[in-house]
Amino acid sequence: MTAVPSRDGAPRLVLFDCDGTLVDSADIIHASMVSTFREAGLAEPTLDATKSIIGLTLDLAIARLLDRPLDPECGRLAERYKEHFIASRQLPSFHEPLYDGIAELIGVLAERDDVLIGMVTGKSRRGVKRVLEAYGFERHFVTVRTADDCPSKPHPAMVLECCGETGIDPASTFVVGDAIYDMQMARSAGAKAIGVSWGYHDSGALFATGANAVLGKPRDLLALID
Repeated sequence: MTAVPSRDGAPRLVLFDCDGTLVDSADIIHASMVSTFREAGLAEPTLDATKSIIGLTLDLAIARLLDRPLDPECGRLAERYKEHFIASRQLPSFHEPLYDGIAELIGVLAERDDVLIGMVTGKSRRGVKRVLEAYGFERHFVTVRTADDCPSKPHPAMVLECCGETGIDPASTFVVGDAIYDMQMARSAGAKAIGVSWGYHDSGALFATGANAVLGKPRDLLALID
């Protein structure tokens, strides 16, 4: 798992967020969150509220939606959410579609010998495995960190562990994500923070939290890497 030097002498590591960056899963996440809150007799979150917490680990996301500190109930609700989400996977309607242009971007990056591709996500290992298998990406993503492995974003652990595993310096690493938590995580790790305009947080918020750039379309990343 090595990359040859790029034009400036340093190999690149590109770490993608998943939900809101590679796949559009907001409706599925929201439906599972609504079922969880409704079952517990809690006020159901709006879709916008759910979008605002996508990317965080589940217990922290639920605490944010409830506007209170983490407590044991948040943990119990997180476990129940997982059950609802897993059940939704069995439905014929279940679909986490790739955003337009993502498959092509991954294909181009995978052909470069000066770039390694990874993922840093609030998804579970199981959820990541399903996405990678569904789109034939398993062989392309050489390093992955999830909510099962590291503290929640914006803690820098996910990025730093991927850098350590690949041997690529954070300064030569691009974190690509749709959420303010991705931008904060990247800057905290000393990596380049690249936002995307097609996800769940708006470009203004991404720039305000440290984005070096915000992509208008996936292929725009190639010019930034070079």
